[in-house]
Amino acid sequence: MILKAFFLSLLFGCNVLLASAQAFKKLHTKSFVIDTHNDFPISCIDDTLKFDSDLRGKAHTDLNRLKEGGVDAQIFSIYCGPEQVKPFLFANRMIDSVYEWVRRNPNDMTIVKRVDELKTSTKQKKIAAMMGVEGGHMMENNLENLQAFYDRGVRYMTLTWNNSTSWATSAQDENEKKDSLPLKGLTDFGRQVVKKMNEMGMLVDVSHVGEQTFADVISISTRPIIASHSCVWSLNPHRRNLKDYQLKALAKNGGVIHLNFYAGFLDSAYEKSVDVFNAKHKKEIDNLVAQNIKLAEAIKLVSTKYAEEKNNLRPKLSLLIDHLDYIVRLVGVDHVGLGSDFDGVTATPYELNGVQDFPLITQALLERGYSKKSIRKILGGNFLRVLKAAESHP
Repeated sequence: MILKAFFLSLLFGCNVLLASAQAFKKLHTKSFVIDTHNDFPISCIDDTLKFDSDLRGKAHTDLNRLKEGGVDAQIFSIYCGPEQVKPFLFANRMIDSVYEWVRRNPNDMTIVKRVDELKTSTKQKKIAAMMGVEGGHMMENNLENLQAFYDRGVRYMTLTWNNSTSWATSAQDENEKKDSLPLKGLTDFGRQVVKKMNEMGMLVDVSHVGEQTFADVISISTRPIIASHSCVWSLNPHRRNLKDYQLKALAKNGGVIHLNFYAGFLDSAYEKSVDVFNAKHKKEIDNLVAQNIKLAEAIKLVSTKYAEEKNNLRPKLSLLIDHLDYIVRLVGVDHVGLGSDFDGVTATPYELNGVQDFPLITQALLERGYSKKSIRKILGGNFLRVLKAAESHP
């Protein structure tokens, strides 16, 4: 009798677990899921990777894993550093890459520019490919170039990357250069850029911008703004994260902060732990550099050699949900989403190894007690709202 009761209890437990697994998978599949920041285009060029091939172990992203992860819409980051001689042309080369992926895979992907097109692509079970320019330097101080980006499908621009432009200061420069900066925030031309974006229906992205730039944007934007890939400063005081007053201002504006998956933005101890790891293996790293291997590649090789040790430094998925919880408690569930930064970062939460793992976020949100309605907002509903608001320009 005792043995029978034990097996019945075990069977009941298995059924509960199975039902729970089916519940989060069903919810994830039926929800509209968008990731607002993925850096695969630059990885594609730098590492000569083919988007529609199996890139497990090589990249966070590929076409089949986006489908596996239930991603309905992916905003691909169009990025180049400030050292690029002709950044506008280089940006268009990356845009060309996204169009080429769609051309090769017309049954699986489509270029999307509007909310109604997003809804159509979802019904057709095609991944909606959208784009965001990461760094205002790529428009080369030319509003016609900004319009050209919009016409090709770019639906947000991050006003700065880590480098400031001549018309907007970045978070990195405002923190590191401080009083040596000739100005902080937006110039008159910077205000023209924001006004032009509002008029076109292009979302203003404040990830990477300095606090004064953020304040200037909030004061003049007539449309909701977004942070496409940032986290919470109060949980990790990193210059790339947003402070409470910024989160409140963004929410009052009607905007959304999309959480970055980078371990160093989530976990205040992560980057120090990496420094300790590199110091521990310094001799091997130095030996590789002595063989004319670049430092970054040498660190990558050593990290691969000691993969288990390096992986153990990564934060858990629960910490990403902690950042999300914080925003929800502070400003409400209408103002948070997901902006992974996959293929733009070196480390993500332990459970999130690529775009195929997005369903685990839905599972974690259910386990935290979020309602289905709230989860749908987080996964994509909130972004749909701000994109629709941007489209409603005169």
